[in-house]
Amino acid sequence: MKIGITGGAGFIGGYVAEVALERGHDVVIFDSSGRVAADSNPNTLYAKNVERRLGDVRDQTAVTELAAHVDGIIHLAACLGTQETIQNPRPAAETNIVGGLNFLEACTQYGIPGVYIGVGNWWMDNTYSISKTTVERFVRMFNENRGAKVNIVRLVNAYGPRQSVAPPFGPAKVRKITPSFVCRALTGNPIEVYGDGSQVSDMVYVRDGAEALVRSLEAAAEGVVFDRPVEVGSVRPVTVGQVAAYVRELVAHKFGTDQVPITFLPMRPGETPGTPVVADTSTLEFVGMDPADLVQLGPGLEATIDWYAQHWLPGYQARQA
Repeated sequence: MKIGITGGAGFIGGYVAEVALERGHDVVIFDSSGRVAADSNPNTLYAKNVERRLGDVRDQTAVTELAAHVDGIIHLAACLGTQETIQNPRPAAETNIVGGLNFLEACTQYGIPGVYIGVGNWWMDNTYSISKTTVERFVRMFNENRGAKVNIVRLVNAYGPRQSVAPPFGPAKVRKITPSFVCRALTGNPIEVYGDGSQVSDMVYVRDGAEALVRSLEAAAEGVVFDRPVEVGSVRPVTVGQVAAYVRELVAHKFGTDQVPITFLPMRPGETPGTPVVADTSTLEFVGMDPADLVQLGPGLEATIDWYAQHWLPGYQARQA
């Protein structure tokens, strides 16, 4: 199958492309940035077998053209950010909702299967959650009334090597938990946690999420549309505070340094305090995945820390010098 991946230049997109290639598919990266997530990735399979298309999901013609040249689409492209999009919600609403509709219309027009990536905190009142979950409802409408074949996959909190880094350590526009914690620990800075650290948020090793996305498209291509979203998360939920403590312990142990302190910041706007964000991992049976086989937090964080220490830290230190 020739798979189009919107937002394929992003963090999750790079892993989806790799998994798709390893499962014998061809890949078309559709992205507005003109780059590919793994431009510097040594994965030769990726480098040799990825077609690139420059386009924006807000452009109906561009998305329709993508659908005309592939056998299925995994729709990842979105304007991200929880607190970052509250003061100016329109760009995220336009990209996420209009882009989602363009994806659905294009798949329906050409009769091809699709997968839509949802969010774990779908009920929260922030721009990102509202706009993403609005499209989930459109997916159900298109499946029931327009003959679409689109499955939904919710990744709760994806992490792993190659995730972009926000200021003051990198240029990313959105601050993510794991790169923020890891980069602070590697540079000897206090780890900053929003709230009191008691929030429960499932951590998903990115490659596990990518596999669920590709398998969900394969199922849709066989005409199998799930009656509810596939949810990918931890087998054992952890708190944000526990993740921070684990990161500082692993960094200190690996590099023989003192454990950095953990500091607490006011809760981010747009998040509901005290509400656990967890996945129903029993839904993984829809795609033939066993929750017990998912990468556990310890090995996942170790691999992530090793990547940042090898690939991110030297460049950061050189810039500071």
